[in-house]
Amino acid sequence: MSTEPQVEGTLSVTDSRTGKTYEFPISEGTIRATDLRQIKVSDDDFGLMTYDPAFMNTASCRSAITYLDGDVGVLRYRGYAIEQLAAKSTFLEVSWLLIHGELPSATELAGFQAQIAERMTVEAEIGESISAYAKDAHPMGILEAGFGHLSTLYPEAKQIDSAPERMDAVINTIAKMPTIGGLAYRHNQGKDAVAPDPSLGYCENILKMFFGADYEPDPRLVRALDILLILHADHEQNCSTSAVRSVGSSQTDTYSAVAAGIAALYGPLHGGANEAVLVMLREIGSADNVAAFMDKVQKREALLMGFGHRVYKNYDPRATIIKKACDDVFEVTGVNPLLEVAVALEATALQNDFFIQRKLYPNVDFYSGLIYEALGIPAEMFTVMFAIGRAPGWVAQWLEMIQDKEQKISRPRQIYIGSAERDYVEVSAR
Repeated sequence: MSTEPQVEGTLSVTDSRTGKTYEFPISEGTIRATDLRQIKVSDDDFGLMTYDPAFMNTASCRSAITYLDGDVGVLRYRGYAIEQLAAKSTFLEVSWLLIHGELPSATELAGFQAQIAERMTVEAEIGESISAYAKDAHPMGILEAGFGHLSTLYPEAKQIDSAPERMDAVINTIAKMPTIGGLAYRHNQGKDAVAPDPSLGYCENILKMFFGADYEPDPRLVRALDILLILHADHEQNCSTSAVRSVGSSQTDTYSAVAAGIAALYGPLHGGANEAVLVMLREIGSADNVAAFMDKVQKREALLMGFGHRVYKNYDPRATIIKKACDDVFEVTGVNPLLEVAVALEATALQNDFFIQRKLYPNVDFYSGLIYEALGIPAEMFTVMFAIGRAPGWVAQWLEMIQDKEQKISRPRQIYIGSAERDYVEVSAR
């Protein structure tokens, strides 16, 4: 990072075990965890550590990419409000912004779009390996393996100190993610692969690679997909981004680090929430059943999916944008009957003290599944779409981490709670 943190004050800590007092500088609302190592009961003591399961209150990096204020529902990429970007920008323009820190000029954007279009084609070896998977293999497993495969096809990506090699890997990641996803989808469907067309835009190419070269998507659907990808492009230090940074800190290549992000996103607690929302809405069945379902939620007899967030304690700004995008999509496809259930569920939650007090507001997953389903994308592909959208965020975070002089290989500490030293017992005596 280029800017040094400014000291804002100090924290005084008195150790009741020794009576000693320590002063720790406060900068950017934090203290350095390693400063606590000064607190010891003896010279050979390791020093005080913090215990923070799931990193609920630990900042692992300083980042200039995404600003998130969950208490008031604010999300900005490089300082730009998500609402403005979703209304005025495109996914590839946002990708450039995340990677480079500034919005591109018209010339820069045109060149970037051309590079992405040119590199969307993947090597024949990847298509051949995908054809060897079972027809019901989950597309996320195939996507993860595909990026492991890319790491073997581009060994020069291991030259992470080379700016040109880093940028090549960044562009390839954004370009090839939807193509591998499309290959996985077509394989699941038992259909021939559809190659990307360099003359088409990014989102139009995605839809054609999924649904066939003869598919002519309505421009409103293309724009809705563009917006969805923008909304998913980055979201601070979430599970998959942290995985990319952690694995990348070993100085492995970009593709391997991104494969780790895909693996993290594969988990249902991270990338599978929008599919769980659709399952819930189908189980409710009708707006008439919403009140009874919400009673079950309050009695802990049912789970409310698509509400609440680790960081947001207010309405997720992305959910507002997606709700509007639903209207645009359904003008083309017809209204999904589950939308009526979703709207009734949201209205009930926003008027119920039980949910208000717990700050349970709709998040980005609540409406996104409805759009993907309207586009004709099956539930098993929802997380692949998430990965396509998140790709620029992963590589931007990886780039920032690689160039941050403070970052070292990720290596958390632990609190050992196992047995004390024991003597080995021969197997005959056990």
